[in-house]
Amino acid sequence: MNVALAIAVGYVLGSMPWGYWLPLVLKRVDVRTLGSGNVGAANVWRALGLRWGLAVAALDVAKGAAAALVGIALAGEVGGILAGIAALVGHWRPLFLRFSRGGKVVATTAGVTLALVPFAALAAAGVWVIVFLAGRYSSLASLAGALSLPLFAYAFGGDWLVVGFTVGATVAILVLHRANISRLLSGTESRFRLRRRPSTPLRRWRGLPSQE
Repeated sequence: MNVALAIAVGYVLGSMPWGYWLPLVLKRVDVRTLGSGNVGAANVWRALGLRWGLAVAALDVAKGAAAALVGIALAGEVGGILAGIAALVGHWRPLFLRFSRGGKVVATTAGVTLALVPFAALAAAGVWVIVFLAGRYSSLASLAGALSLPLFAYAFGGDWLVVGFTVGATVAILVLHRANISRLLSGTESRFRLRRRPSTPLRRWRGLPSQE
């Protein structure tokens, strides 16, 4: 019973589409109509700017951590892992968006891992920052951070269940980034600018001149 409750709570928490809610409530913008149409932090950053992207990333990390912590409280480590998996599924196919496309589970994975093996999550986040600053490709940074996560989970003492979760999450991130991988290989992936104006579609929505 507790395990089932942990999974249900994890899914509901993961389904909270902060990348959709925050811009819609505070900016009156549906981020699904901008950029990639994704409700993850990266697309929010591209569309609305760094502060908004960081806010969404923080909330997505928080919901992943909350799901895992609730699961641990209800059913121990197994409950935490199952609730974390459910949170990733919820982020990918959110209940609150009628199971339409959600995000690519990077920040939510970081949150779940932060609750299960915190030093591994922080180390993988460090990899993300280094790779991003070196190339300014969010997708490449996400892929590098994800690939390093199981190694850090093992190095920092995670048991086989935790390491198994990080391996599964890494595979999910790779699959969800397959279009980004193709663009990286072809040299057509877009770089981020640390300071940028809103994207062209948003400027048009506001009646501002296009940068094209």
